[in-house]
Amino acid sequence: MAELPSAAWTARADLAKLIEALGPDNARWVGGAVRDTLLGHAVADVDCATPLHPDQVIERLKQAGIKSVPTGIAHGTVTAVLPQGNVEITTLRHDVSTDGRRATVSFASDWREDAARRDFTINALYADPVSGQIFDYFDGLADLSARQVRFIGDAQQRIREDHLRILRYFRFQARFGAELNSEAENACSTLAATLKGLSRERVAMELLKLLALPAPDATIRRMFQLGVLPVILPEVTEAGLAELERLMKWEASQGAEPSSLRRMAALLPPNAETAAAVASRLRLSRSQKKYLTILAERSPQDAGAPRALAFRNGKDAAIDRLLLTGADSRVLQSWENPDFPLKGGEIVSRGVAAGPDVARILQAVQNRWIAEEFPGRDRVEILLTEELGN
Repeated sequence: MAELPSAAWTARADLAKLIEALGPDNARWVGGAVRDTLLGHAVADVDCATPLHPDQVIERLKQAGIKSVPTGIAHGTVTAVLPQGNVEITTLRHDVSTDGRRATVSFASDWREDAARRDFTINALYADPVSGQIFDYFDGLADLSARQVRFIGDAQQRIREDHLRILRYFRFQARFGAELNSEAENACSTLAATLKGLSRERVAMELLKLLALPAPDATIRRMFQLGVLPVILPEVTEAGLAELERLMKWEASQGAEPSSLRRMAALLPPNAETAAAVASRLRLSRSQKKYLTILAERSPQDAGAPRALAFRNGKDAAIDRLLLTGADSRVLQSWENPDFPLKGGEIVSRGVAAGPDVARILQAVQNRWIAEEFPGRDRVEILLTEELGN
């Protein structure tokens, strides 16, 4: 009988209190926490499944003095607010109807029935919170050992229930997979067009998660070959794939941490208008759109003035542009942008009327200050005098 190994999270006192409140027979750990613990990975989030209905969960937590938040009450999810990290508690469910974007569910009492509605076998592993016994209804342990990401039941049916599972498959394949699953790949390729019906925010979320993984390049190329990537990122060409692969090798040599936006910039043509259009289509945030656009404006000349690049665009963006152009980003590791030692009021005190002339002179002095590699205050005063012509 397989058991959940001991881990830091399994010894949490607040989780023991939670299980006591629900009742040991009414709770099992499920999903990522179980999967990642079995693999020896760190666990960030803990999820709990229960046959108790949400109102019962809320009442039991209240009696135990545990705050709860009805975060997804229509789908049976209540969040327990705990000192060492919140836990989502979800009532066992089965699908009543699905349309590829959302599901109507009904509460259930059978653990296997709950497992059957999940996406992949490695995500349908449950663990008894007291004994640690693993409950495996669809050979998830064997797939985990073989590093195989496999849909539960018929792959096409699982995807028709939720089209986002196409992108989830590739993300999990990039993270856990070793051997490709032909049934899953064929289903993802056949139903790739269904991704068009999803909200762009959901697509962007999965894509950014995938690109942030340690080594997503092979999976991204496979998505391209199967016709999945062109549905969500039609701007990507063979050149973009090669650029991503080159970037990732350079990241490794530079000791750079993964960055989803940097890697997206590598996939896309280095064109600001294209980057802005993609960011808008994917409903990226305003700051993400601006950042992606800055990266799209990269140039081989960036390596010639990395500190100026950092001052104008921010240190992080400058480092990413250097990485994207194959330049040494380590020159900026210990660099902190200096403050420009001149204010508009000083220009006014020198006889310039407040208005656009002040802004023009201030910008001219700053440009020269940057070009001269950020000299001290004395030199800035000389530059100001020269710009004023007196």
